[in-house]
Amino acid sequence: MPRTGAKQVQVSFTAGRLTHFGGVYLLHCFLQRLHFRTFLGDRLRITERNNHFSMTERIFALLYPMILGLNTIELSALLGTNGVFQYLTGLPRFPDPTTLRRFLLKQSPVLLPGLRAVHDQLRSRFLDLPDVRTSAWLDFDSTARTLYGHQEGVVKGYNPGHPGKKSYHPLVCSEAHLHDCLGGELRYGNAHTAVGVVPMLQRALQILPASIRTIRTRADAGFYDGDFIKELLDNRIGFAVVAHMTAPLKHRVAGLRYSHVNDLESTAEFKYQPHGWNAPARFVVLREKLTEERKEQLKLLMIDAYSYHVIVTNLLITPYGVFTFYQDRTGLERIIRTLKEDYPFATAPTNNFAANALYAELSLLAYNIVIWFKRLCLPEDWQSFTVGTLRHRLLLIPGIFTRTNNHSRLKLPRNSPYQDVFLSAQQCIAKLKPLAP
Repeated sequence: MPRTGAKQVQVSFTAGRLTHFGGVYLLHCFLQRLHFRTFLGDRLRITERNNHFSMTERIFALLYPMILGLNTIELSALLGTNGVFQYLTGLPRFPDPTTLRRFLLKQSPVLLPGLRAVHDQLRSRFLDLPDVRTSAWLDFDSTARTLYGHQEGVVKGYNPGHPGKKSYHPLVCSEAHLHDCLGGELRYGNAHTAVGVVPMLQRALQILPASIRTIRTRADAGFYDGDFIKELLDNRIGFAVVAHMTAPLKHRVAGLRYSHVNDLESTAEFKYQPHGWNAPARFVVLREKLTEERKEQLKLLMIDAYSYHVIVTNLLITPYGVFTFYQDRTGLERIIRTLKEDYPFATAPTNNFAANALYAELSLLAYNIVIWFKRLCLPEDWQSFTVGTLRHRLLLIPGIFTRTNNHSRLKLPRNSPYQDVFLSAQQCIAKLKPLAP
């Protein structure tokens, strides 16, 4: 007799104490232990009348969906139907999408500069945790976020992934060792790559802890700019910035004497003062002999073909060492990909540029909160996990909420393979010190 599934099963939608976000309680404990909401509220005071939600309630109503992967304001409305989530996170009510959009539109002129200042204070404090550091590597890059519609600032410009499409062109700075995002700025789609990089560098230097003694910077050819190089030199920062292959540089690299590194690569260096720069700078060259496969890719028909890579630097290391140092910069590319794919960074929830810039700053804060939580509360072998993995393993585990003898209890799956990690994270959170007032 063939087997059949269950029959005559009655279905009802009457259970009101369930949640798909049981693990978010762990993140809530982290923020609560730090007095995070109080820290924001004390520093972001805005005057409002007759509002049903406090300013911090609306900020957290935007942050939590970003962290949980609900990357549009419409999807955040799902949390408004989850009473257990609201109880666990201390949000007695959840604003609807219209309320959140009005908040972004109305408060962005005042709240954006204040939020950036508070975010910088948080960045500075967490850069020293869990251990004091003596060096920092600052990486700079830009990216294009293709958007469709008629939002302010979404225009045609730098967009290599979708040439001719309208986009934003945000700028990002990160610390290479800790992966903290030290700065991010939403820009119009037609902004030049280097626009705003000097002010962002200055802000990053201000938030670095006093213990930092050695600073190095890496950036691609979009930041090959005399003002940026001058700012790095004035602050005695070691740097490696890819140079544009201008006609004078092409002429120089062809006539240099190269030192053999291996069968395919050789290096050289020279001094050169580009037009408009204040002084000559050191340029290092990596010449790569192209293999037959590579020649085919580049459609070169020469017997001996070379590709040339040039970096301007003030580092007192070998030319090949400069290129090795620069190649580690791929970490920032992964951060930008995470911001675009796992967070709503540089999206456009409104048609207003300032409101969208505020939303972008909140998405950077959401990213950093997860980075800080992971660094301070999770095991060493979890440090390389993406936010998607953390959501799957911890934040989005199902739970049931019960209340017995006036005691609340959140019950999580008995067969969870990450129970030890959850309990260990609770112990780490209990040892944290609140953010100073």
